[in-house]
Amino acid sequence: MTLISSLCSFPPIHPSSTFPNSTSTFSNHNLRTQIQSFASSTNICTQKIDTSLITIAESFYDDELWAASSLRVRSFNQFRPDTYGVQDHAKYLAEREFEALKERISGKKMGFRRVSCINASLPVSHISSIYDDLCSSCKFSASGEDRVLVGSLDLNQCLSLPDEIVGMKPKVNGADTTRAYLSNVCVARELHRNGLAYELLEKSKLVARNWGITDLYVHVAVDNEPAKKLYMKSGFIYESDEPAWQARFLDRPRRLLLWMGLSIS
Repeated sequence: MTLISSLCSFPPIHPSSTFPNSTSTFSNHNLRTQIQSFASSTNICTQKIDTSLITIAESFYDDELWAASSLRVRSFNQFRPDTYGVQDHAKYLAEREFEALKERISGKKMGFRRVSCINASLPVSHISSIYDDLCSSCKFSASGEDRVLVGSLDLNQCLSLPDEIVGMKPKVNGADTTRAYLSNVCVARELHRNGLAYELLEKSKLVARNWGITDLYVHVAVDNEPAKKLYMKSGFIYESDEPAWQARFLDRPRRLLLWMGLSIS
């Protein structure tokens, strides 16, 4: 799900090296699908965590959606800390993503039948002494407990995502499609290698089955080997790839489209 961006008069923002992300700007459709390289350009050490404390669930409340938007901005962009106005720019991007996310979840976005934001979170007390920046950026409250959002993705029931390869299954058109796509897959870079992305995918498959989805898709950059391995481990297989001319026209890495069939019990 490739990520990343430059907007307004602010300096260019360099693509981050975080998990499978999505499209190259927030300005196009405020919707991203997994695409970028996983090579690490940051010096952040990953931390092993107690996975029994992780909660993975659909999010509906504004404070959780704001935390998800903030995590996406943080994950999908690598900001230069010495750049003038960088905090204001990051807030601006988070606000745009927040409003777009609410629009999609509310069903107001044309072309999307249903969208769910699925997030992974931990108690703030578990990591606050280690990662102050993550906790301050992505904190929310649930049932009286302060938590920090550490992973996120969107499940989109629709025929296609903007500017992306279109899945071929099922061969039915119309509003009642049982086709869905994953997008905006990200995990806080401090907590990579804890299996969070895999668990997010597993949760998304459960939600998709409850919706009656029969065919689930995800886009990934051709050269994003870690992401491809993750998706294939989760059960996705190759269906098609983006023509090189289209990737050049859109000025982004070329994508693969991966598919998984879901059995409906």
